[in-house]
Amino acid sequence: MQPDDTDHTVVRACPDTRGTGESVDLEADTVIRAPAPVVPPRPEEPPALVEPPALVEPPALVEPPRGHPAVVERSVTRREGLPADPGGFTVPWYRIRVNRHEPIPLDAPALIGRKPVSPRIAIGGVPRLVRVPSPGHEVSSTHVELRQQGPAVIVTDLRSTNGTVVAIPGTSPQKLRQGESLVVSAGTVVDIGDGNTIEILPIERLV
Repeated sequence: MQPDDTDHTVVRACPDTRGTGESVDLEADTVIRAPAPVVPPRPEEPPALVEPPALVEPPALVEPPRGHPAVVERSVTRREGLPADPGGFTVPWYRIRVNRHEPIPLDAPALIGRKPVSPRIAIGGVPRLVRVPSPGHEVSSTHVELRQQGPAVIVTDLRSTNGTVVAIPGTSPQKLRQGESLVVSAGTVVDIGDGNTIEILPIERLV
């Protein structure tokens, strides 16, 4: 009789060889069970990301209070006249007259224009901002600077669009180039356009 290739292999229990004396059922089938599947351990969750600290916004800049809205918008607190210097001597200040307004002492630089603004870095003290009318927009926002340096007055064109014309007594009027400075004397008239003129007044000495 030829063996049947389709027959299954039967694993039967073997006799007891340990000498226990217990009867063994040789006809009982031994069931071979598949091993339990091995479940790999779950990977640990990565730690939660820590948010960086929020950036702190810088405090808003506080605009200093404005002074006279008609002409002088910002000025330093100084007594008009002859302030005393640290050595005890008095320093005479020149004054300027913008159009027909009251004279302004040059104890601080004067920035004159249609809508003047102070620079980020002020040299020589907090400047006075002097606003002038300019219906034809011939005057730049911050057009010209006048400052006293020692015994001299310096006029500086602040890169204006239409230029600055300076008439020193005894000389012909000259137009400043953009950014050009010129030393002037009392009696000088500075024309910045749209009918706006600045006159350098003589030093007024107090008695």
